[in-house]
Amino acid sequence: MTIKIISPIQESVAALKKNKYFATLIKKYGLPDLKRGKNHFQALVSSIIFQQLSGKAAATIYNRFVALFGKRKKFPTPREVLRMPVKKLRSVGLSGQKARYLRDLAQKFSDGTIQYKILHRMSNQGIVDHLVQVKGIGEWTAHMFLIFTLNRPGILPTGDLGIKKGLQKIYGLKNLPSERTMERLAKPWRAHATVAAWYLWREADSQK
Repeated sequence: MTIKIISPIQESVAALKKNKYFATLIKKYGLPDLKRGKNHFQALVSSIIFQQLSGKAAATIYNRFVALFGKRKKFPTPREVLRMPVKKLRSVGLSGQKARYLRDLAQKFSDGTIQYKILHRMSNQGIVDHLVQVKGIGEWTAHMFLIFTLNRPGILPTGDLGIKKGLQKIYGLKNLPSERTMERLAKPWRAHATVAAWYLWREADSQK
């Protein structure tokens, strides 16, 4: 007898199909492409680079950043980033502030301030509190890490504009919802908020 293993993401999709608002979105957008990330440093570098930039511009800077370290299959290590002069980091399009953020991230990974090897054992709030020690990483960036790198199931980024727009659209709200309203609306599916967020982003993007 073969036992079918259901992943947390599949479990969330199955639960959200029972919700009239999300059943339509699941049919419209299919299954979410959420996959666990293996390189925590790479994920956080990417998050910092992509902050407040369009996807295309950020991707260009990210690719140039990686190219600084030569042709390789592996992403640069924190120590390699620390050895890279700020002038060279800025040459790929990074602002001075973001270059400092990346160096601070690299320093905290190198000196053990960020204990990346045990992040998977921490609670969601514990991870947020741990990561915001890095300059340039706030609650939003920590939430993106929880969703896209660790795939934690119940993450609702209430400060994210895309999530607000998605909720406004599917619930027919006149205005963007407050954090309190978002939490109230999310009560029926709060345990599956990570997958719900993926669909809300897709719906918000469809309005552009």
